[in-house]
Amino acid sequence: METRIVLASHGKFASGILSSLKLLYGNTESVTAMDCYIDPKYDLQKNVKKVIDENSDNRLLVITDILGGSVNNEFLKYIKKSNFYLVSGLNLPFLLELMTQITETSDLELLIKNVLDNSKESIQFCNESIKRINKEEDF
Repeated sequence: METRIVLASHGKFASGILSSLKLLYGNTESVTAMDCYIDPKYDLQKNVKKVIDENSDNRLLVITDILGGSVNNEFLKYIKKSNFYLVSGLNLPFLLELMTQITETSDLELLIKNVLDNSKESIQFCNESIKRINKEEDF
């Protein structure tokens, strides 16, 4: 069973982060971007259903930009579907680590949990981090 990853966002954030992922990681054939609401006539419900239907034979991981946003909420309707995984808070550190490990695992749920834990540490207020490091070096 193939694993497909869909990055879904309001506006062009998904395609922008996919562009960065391609630059830093390279092979992103299993990853697609879903830029929502670019067109005023955009039909979110129709497009989400299309993604779900096209991946009925795959493990599908959807990563959205905002928890509780309309994009995430539309995918949330499919949360009970087997082999469907939904993550919110799309960010590049999460994607990079996920891509380096996804082909080596059969337990996608465990991988997602571990990568989420690790990527949370990459969000830093650098001013405070530097102050803390400097204090530690003084001792």
